[in-house]
Amino acid sequence: MIGMNRRTFLKSMAASSVVGLFGRAKAGRLLNTGFFGVHPFVEQHPDAVFIMRTSVDQKYNSAAKKNAGEAFARSVFTAKGENENNAFPVSTLIAMKPNLTGYTKSAPVDSKMGIVTDPYFMEGLIEGMKTLGLSGSQFHMREVNGEDLQEDNGYAAMAERTGANHFVNGTQVTRMDPSLVVWKDNPDGIYFTKIPYLWPINAPNTFLVNIAKFKAHGMGLTLAGKNLQGSIVSKYQAHCTSFNTHLDMDADHRNPRAASIIKQNYLRHRADGIPRWDKPGNNWNCGHGMEAWASRCLDNNRVTKPELHIIEGIYGHDGNFTDGPHNGRPKDFMSNIIVFGKNPFHVDVIGHWLGGHEPGNFGLLHMAIENGMSSLLNPADIPVYEWMADGSAILTPYDQFERTPLLTYYLQRDYDGQDEPLWHLCDEPYDYAPTSAAYRTSHPVSFELAQNYPNPFNPTTTIPFTLPRSGHVRLEIYDIQGHVVDVAVDGYFEAGLHHVLWRGQGIPSGTYLYRIRTGEFNMVRQMTLLK
Repeated sequence: MIGMNRRTFLKSMAASSVVGLFGRAKAGRLLNTGFFGVHPFVEQHPDAVFIMRTSVDQKYNSAAKKNAGEAFARSVFTAKGENENNAFPVSTLIAMKPNLTGYTKSAPVDSKMGIVTDPYFMEGLIEGMKTLGLSGSQFHMREVNGEDLQEDNGYAAMAERTGANHFVNGTQVTRMDPSLVVWKDNPDGIYFTKIPYLWPINAPNTFLVNIAKFKAHGMGLTLAGKNLQGSIVSKYQAHCTSFNTHLDMDADHRNPRAASIIKQNYLRHRADGIPRWDKPGNNWNCGHGMEAWASRCLDNNRVTKPELHIIEGIYGHDGNFTDGPHNGRPKDFMSNIIVFGKNPFHVDVIGHWLGGHEPGNFGLLHMAIENGMSSLLNPADIPVYEWMADGSAILTPYDQFERTPLLTYYLQRDYDGQDEPLWHLCDEPYDYAPTSAAYRTSHPVSFELAQNYPNPFNPTTTIPFTLPRSGHVRLEIYDIQGHVVDVAVDGYFEAGLHHVLWRGQGIPSGTYLYRIRTGEFNMVRQMTLLK
């Protein structure tokens, strides 16, 4: 051992605070429990955003995209003990909301691939979740848009391969069939007071996963918050309409004061300086129109609570649908990221930054904070973790991830003597201090090595530790005689909370010790491997 002989080590272990040996014994036997859910570390950090890097060489590599989806699912969705928080029986229905939409079917394949959440990633996601004991028939993919494109976009074939149920319906008939609709009351809605959803989205005892696409759109980037729009029955889902017209829907399901409330909010937000809200016009692509769209979007997010929000960014799509800045066409770029988290607006803050935009320039993100759905606008204030395929999370500065600029036509500045190109980035600097100062995340003030979980375990366990300052960390695993059996971590870490997954394959059952060492801190805890 480095810097300590075995006798000294064992003596220090005996004197240290080795606690919690059986603190979560029931949760330690996770195989074949009959329950599943989102990884505990993600659940315990609802304000954080996680980024998993992928290594797909080109967007036509179907096998690599499927493998990326499966690796993601295996690391993020886990078996759980019956009494753990947010543990769902494996008999639960899985509702999935990919980003599907309408587009010109005759457009070149190269132009329209990036419009939808990649079907091979979705296939891998489903197959990875099946390893928890789920069957294909439990998966229900739902989308109101693109009814005639299921064969063209690959979703019909993917549903057949996985055994999943795929339902796309863009007609008004859907909302007339009670078996296909889940109604949600929204008494606090700015626009909607009652919203119909495609069953089983928002149905009781359903596990909902929101899977957006990393792509540009007239709303900026159409990420997690907006993606849920397509879970609503037609024509209630047509949020992108002029502020001075109402949707084709039952008037009793609309706030009777919606128009006046939206106008008052728009005038207040414009006076407060929300960027680009001063763009004049009468359609949705102006400041007042964007206020109306964002209000409807927030109403939807107020009553729809997915267990996880995901942005599939294996490749990113700029432009808009099949139009764009590349000789009139869009373009896809290999961005190789999967962005996810519990809060859709925090996910979207980081997603906009990764797409080359400054998040403070988007009104929806301001309005989410005002409505209590988000607490952070500055990407520097959001805890960002790099997520590893083994289920480990490493706190990482957000600006260490490569950006992929995706051009949009969002609120083009072509008024008052301004001459911004139609396809542009909203990357002008934004002063975050007035908006986010009250929400800044606090930095840890002390070192900590927490108890592993689950404990006892078989064959993997998570070891959390906290650093008040960045520095080199070595995390070693010992048997009870003081022999090193593994080095779980040996490298540089940023200040903050981290967790490392340790696998006990090939190691016999027994009591083990794990020890963290930094330049200033040395601590030992105990854990039990039961096979």
